[in-house]
Amino acid sequence: MKAVIAKKGCIGCGLCTDICPSVFRMTNKAYAEVYVDEIAVKDKKNANEAKENCPSSVISISE
Repeated sequence: MKAVIAKKGCIGCGLCTDICPSVFRMTNKAYAEVYVDEIAVKDKKNANEAKENCPSSVISISE
């Protein structure tokens, strides 16, 4: 499972990093980024929750 953030639409609210800090982090430019190549099994639920709650709907997750 992989996550991607469409950086152009990210508003930098940090919600994804609050929900799933093991997959998402904030950059020094105050935008979120994915910093793992593959989402660990233990993080799948939280990663999907971050995707569903993103106010900009810029997170996508694929198998």
